[in-house]
Amino acid sequence: MTASDLLSEARAALAGAPQEGLGEERSSRWRGRRIVRVGSAWHLGVLLLTDTRVLATAEVLRAADPGRRGYTAESARARAARREEALRGGFAEGEVVHVGWSVVDVSAVDAGGSSGPLAVVDAVVSVHWSSAGGYMPLATYLRERVELLQTPGR
Repeated sequence: MTASDLLSEARAALAGAPQEGLGEERSSRWRGRRIVRVGSAWHLGVLLLTDTRVLATAEVLRAADPGRRGYTAESARARAARREEALRGGFAEGEVVHVGWSVVDVSAVDAGGSSGPLAVVDAVVSVHWSSAGGYMPLATYLRERVELLQTPGR
């Protein structure tokens, strides 16, 4: 099966499953820095699946008020600022937002190449599921991830 076929099957299986927000950074003199909604996708680990595209995940955050400002670590302050940018951009408090994602060229993978975390390895469409892990068959990966999203109470 091609990557396109596997991803189409996953989309069909995910109909009605919850999606998460896709955001893009914007900045203006009047509104300042914010993260605005540009769509939604099913979050399948290293992949984000929309109705028409496949994206590679990057930064994942929850929109939130930054709360108190007494952070001891600069990294904590930066994460709080990012959460606030999502809130200011129109995401609801606590909503999951994906930012910095990139488009995966599925046609390149179907042609035997690679794009983002997807590649053809030993004639099998595969996914590089973590920076420390290797490749695994995309069919197996999608089956596991779709099952997780379909689990009630997730």
